Amino acid sequence: MMRVPGAHGSPLEHKARGMDVRIVYSPSDALKLARTNPDKHVMFFAIGFETTAPSTALTLMRAKTEGIKNFSVFCNHVTIIPAIRAILDSPDMRLDAFIGPGHVSTVIGCRPYEWIARDEKRPIVVSGFEPLDLLQAIVMLLRQIKRRISIVENQYKRVVPWEGNRAALAAMAEVFELRPFFEWRGLGFISQSALRIKESYAQWDAERRFDVAGVRVTDPKAAQCGEVLKGVLKPVQCKLFGRECTPERPVGALMVSSEGSCAAYYNYEHRKTLGRQPATV
Repeated sequence: MMRVPGAHGSPLEHKARGMDVRIVYSPSDALKLARTNPDKHVMFFAIGFETTAPSTALTLMRAKTEGIKNFSVFCNHVTIIPAIRAILDSPDMRLDAFIGPGHVSTVIGCRPYEWIARDEKRPIVVSGFEPLDLLQAIVMLLRQIKRRISIVENQYKRVVPWEGNRAALAAMAEVFELRPFFEWRGLGFISQSALRIKESYAQWDAERRFDVAGVRVTDPKAAQCGEVLKGVLKPVQCKLFGRECTPERPVGALMVSSEGSCAAYYNYEHRKTLGRQPATV
């Protein structure tokens, strides 16, 4: 998140200009900062899918219990299912199957994906992140395609329960509610695709406290992250890839994270291609 470009620069650039911006391991670390600095207000930038939302929820519950007033959360948690639905509903979508996200699925389980196989006829395999996990998931998907069936399979059974983590889901339900709309980088507005803090926790909601609602995404029009997400383009086919947009100076959302498809393509495939090019004099 420190490198995500905004209208006036990234958080890392703001830090270089003198703003007090810190990287924390978890939201509870941010709450600890608020406890030890009662003369300052500490705002935690909450980001991520259902993977990270439970820890934010539990931290807000703790802040409310302890009555810590110099702490707030800027909630930008998003939900996976509406994003997948938006990709599937796109007229230029070219994806044949899905590798389901293992970390998200540890929280929500596998059942929420059943409509993808049943209604959209797309195979989906929830997978872990080790190389063997991904290879096995790809084999499972290819077997489904070969047999012309579409079901949800759980390759990551050692971690992912079919029904999800009920304690984590209960904590999220206590603190969060769905937003009517949320604007995604690369995909635009998607209805009910993000979480906001409930009224009962309004005192710790940075969005209410600092009146930041309605801030628009500032993705450059030339960035083609949406097309890459939908399988329309490969990363190298984006107009900005490897030129204006690199891991050192990311422009699009898929280049910011080291886990993004553009960053991965740049670090592995793109550099191999550059290495094979003949030297010029």
